[in-house]
Amino acid sequence: MVRPAVVRLLLLSLGLCSTVLAVLGLFVPLLPTVPLLLLAAACFARSSERFHNWLLDHPHLGPLVRGYLAGQGMPLRAKIRAISLLWLSIGISVLLLLTQLWLKMLLIGIALAVTVYLLRLPVCAAGEEV
Repeated sequence: MVRPAVVRLLLLSLGLCSTVLAVLGLFVPLLPTVPLLLLAAACFARSSERFHNWLLDHPHLGPLVRGYLAGQGMPLRAKIRAISLLWLSIGISVLLLLTQLWLKMLLIGIALAVTVYLLRLPVCAAGEEV
């Protein structure tokens, strides 16, 4: 838990904003739900035990982050969706929106690194999928 009140307030605000965006991400395809919930969990862990417990115990949001935080990985469906949306958004950016070659290469490199990271995560057991 962080001590200075200003830092705690900033982390709490970032956690709340991340949670709101994650909930929107359940309905908007390009918003990454699980990474935003993981950011919220990290912010809440350092700012508010009450909000951290609320997030982990939430019936719909909690299962999305509990397995990851416990080292069990993520559901296969979430992995496939995350990688698909990652490459869709990076592909659109690289092919249609960007003109600088260095920026295109940077985005492709980031996408490759994130893809490798996600592929290396363990997959939750079938009963734990959400």
